[in-house]
Amino acid sequence: MENTKNILIIGDMPGYGKMGLAGMLPILSNLGHSVYNLPTALVSNNFDYGTFSVLDTTDYMRETIRVWQTLGFPFDCITTGFLASSDQVDLLRNFIDNQRKEDLLVVTDPIMGDGGKLYNGSNQKTVDNMRRLIGAADVIVPNLTEAEFLTGLCLGRETLTKAEVRRMLDGLLSCGPRSAVVTSGREEETGRHVVWGFDGRTGEYFTVPYRFIKAHFPGTGDIFTSLLTDQLLKGCALPQAVGKAVNLLERLIFMEQDVAERNNGIRVEKYLSVLTE
Repeated sequence: MENTKNILIIGDMPGYGKMGLAGMLPILSNLGHSVYNLPTALVSNNFDYGTFSVLDTTDYMRETIRVWQTLGFPFDCITTGFLASSDQVDLLRNFIDNQRKEDLLVVTDPIMGDGGKLYNGSNQKTVDNMRRLIGAADVIVPNLTEAEFLTGLCLGRETLTKAEVRRMLDGLLSCGPRSAVVTSGREEETGRHVVWGFDGRTGEYFTVPYRFIKAHFPGTGDIFTSLLTDQLLKGCALPQAVGKAVNLLERLIFMEQDVAERNNGIRVEKYLSVLTE
């Protein structure tokens, strides 16, 4: 497949497990893009195991960005995920500003929590840092827990009313991103599992329902971000891009739901052909 866009993915690289850069690299490469990476941290394994090691790569990032700027490497799209320090926020905002051009797409997943609580190692400082970073993004893709912490609204809630969703999306947009997508939500009025969003290009608030499969896999947010980014780069409107990404991710989870070990994430290489059907 012919490569179409130069994509830089910024996030953590696990040594064991298919999340972060390890999950996004094969997906976006297989979808036909030229994919490059900048690790924010080297992590031994998924945090769900309870025991892990993290190497902060801020110094490496700073030197790498300096070299890339000297060489003039251009990117059509930048995605950001897990950050290891507050210094990385300023570093990445400056880098994005220097890369900014009319058609640059910046997609940010403010990774810091799920299930109503922050991840191990995340705290209020992490929330404050992510609030600063999402201001540089065109599209942000927090899950419901992350959206709650970023806005300070409906903390710990699993279901929201339409009015509460509108306030939350507006709260996210007040931080600076053009568009926002909130995953893993549930409508209080209907009980449906949904993704909520606001499309900055059209001014449209939208809702995309999905079939809930009771199987937790780390890294599904990274898969969703990869699929959504691919659709946006191909010119798909945000609501339709979310719908296509949701449908593909739902299919992957369904095919993996019976595996015994889920902490490693979905075995994305096994299903690459599914993503291009």
